Amino acid sequence: MSILDIFKKNKSTNGVEITPILPKQIYDASVLEMQDIISPSALKITSKEIYLGDRLTRTFFVISYPRFLSDNWFSTIVNLDRMFDISVFIHPIDTSKVLKQFQKRVAEVESQINIRSDKGLVRDPKLDTAYQDLETLRDSLLQAREKLFDVALYITVYGKTSDELDKIESEIKSTLESRLIYLKPSLFQQKEGFISTLPISSDLLEVRSKLNSSPLSTMFPFVSFDLTSDRGILYGVNRHNSSLVLFDRFSMENYNSVIFAKAGAGKSYATKLEILRSLMFDADVIVIDPESEYKYLAEATNGRYFNISLTSENNINPFDLPAPREDESPADVLRSQIVNLVGLFRIMLGGLTPEEDSLIDKAITETYALKDITPDSNFARATPPILSDFELVLAGIEGSESLLNRLSKYTKGTWAGFINKQTNIDINKKFVVFSVRDMEDELKSVAMHLVMHYVWNSVRRGELKKRLLVIDEAWWMMQSEDTGSFLFSMAKRGRKYYLGLATITQDVGDFLKSPYGLPIITNSSIQLLLKQSPTAIDALQKTFNLTDEEKYLLLESDVGEGIFFAGLKHVAIKVIASYTEDQIITSDPSQILAIRKAKEELASQSM
Repeated sequence: MSILDIFKKNKSTNGVEITPILPKQIYDASVLEMQDIISPSALKITSKEIYLGDRLTRTFFVISYPRFLSDNWFSTIVNLDRMFDISVFIHPIDTSKVLKQFQKRVAEVESQINIRSDKGLVRDPKLDTAYQDLETLRDSLLQAREKLFDVALYITVYGKTSDELDKIESEIKSTLESRLIYLKPSLFQQKEGFISTLPISSDLLEVRSKLNSSPLSTMFPFVSFDLTSDRGILYGVNRHNSSLVLFDRFSMENYNSVIFAKAGAGKSYATKLEILRSLMFDADVIVIDPESEYKYLAEATNGRYFNISLTSENNINPFDLPAPREDESPADVLRSQIVNLVGLFRIMLGGLTPEEDSLIDKAITETYALKDITPDSNFARATPPILSDFELVLAGIEGSESLLNRLSKYTKGTWAGFINKQTNIDINKKFVVFSVRDMEDELKSVAMHLVMHYVWNSVRRGELKKRLLVIDEAWWMMQSEDTGSFLFSMAKRGRKYYLGLATITQDVGDFLKSPYGLPIITNSSIQLLLKQSPTAIDALQKTFNLTDEEKYLLLESDVGEGIFFAGLKHVAIKVIASYTEDQIITSDPSQILAIRKAKEELASQSM
């Protein structure tokens, strides 16, 4: 009720006296309704468009269709990166009435064909085609294989200026007219057109065409480039049509993924969100964390958190051997382990000459033999040697002085204790995090390789189950050819053990410079590109065959926005999280401080 209505109600019978208005009446009259909230501040209707607040709208209707409509012809319009509304009104027509009209129309066309034939005129292909189409449709209607409908298709586009509307109109017209579909603006009926495209099922334009079932089915509007499936986890929302990007990495030919983004673009946030949701779908997750970003997530999910550093109590012995599987021989397992250890020593010792490589290989074999671990033995329960045992064996080999000098810092020098102890950790949990934040930069690649090798052995000898290995800041691994090679080997072989490898990096240049960078990408069924820096975008555009529009989309994206690739499909995506998920996975320092402050206040109140 408005103020004016209250005044009218309170007029006296003689129309002169006005009784006082109660405050309650004034309050009731000022209550907002939903229509008051969503209504624009101003509305102006012209012959060609509508000024709707600070935006303009223009409505079109389709007036003509071609003889044949191909499948998904409407998807090109639905997937345009524009703001628009579409209404399709479908009115069934009584088949019995249509058949009577058809009989008359068929007779007319047949009569025209006969008249031309009697006069000796050349056959008219248009009449012949019309006659065949009418007969075919009439047969389909009689046999109930088709039905006829009155169909109206309206499109309302939005823009900030008339020029922008003209550009959108030209784009839509050129797209449709290339398919022989013609549309016109609803001149002097913009109001009726706008109302007809509102979600109120009101067709005020009534510009309809008759279509039978087959061509009508091609107009199905819910077609778009999406990755919505009936199973999997929610990765985000499609930025073009707001559909959900639901996907299951374990349904692809391999389970690997790569994420590229500049610092602060939300790559770790997106990864932690996937981890949290993957844990709900009975997948084990292991993370190699260079910045200790996953500690709170591990605590919140009752996982395990291991800090790998020079002073840490958590140790991993590089000489650990996995128990041979049923389809493996002990000799093959031992040979593979020796090859991997040579690669690790190549990283630790700053490279090896061919002679040193041979000495290291010989020393490793003899070190295992000291513990009765040979290609012919059953070493499933044998105690593996440690680095000091290897050093002792190496000292007895002629020509190993240089190797011993470089190795001594890992056994007796500054870096002693990091790698020279038996393994004392267990990853028998659904979520495990290895943090190498406190490790010196010189040793980070060594530590990440060591952890990755330990995880790989654990996966190979453990029970077969869904696992996801996440390697954050993977460019550390690509700095050495040995670690890059091992990473690529895991990407290729992980599927056999139900293991998905997720590599994340912000330094795209270093990753792609490695000879294993591109092969790892091509062996990853899922790729997520978030906001990029101008210095890296050209390399990414070439690697992922991005269009210029997709290139600029990545440059202009906000945090958590980008392009999601899965197999041959890709969509523009926005990563979203619930409030509870956001509180667990956020890396924003301001949010973390706010959460800590709230916890401290809660703790002080409970005391």
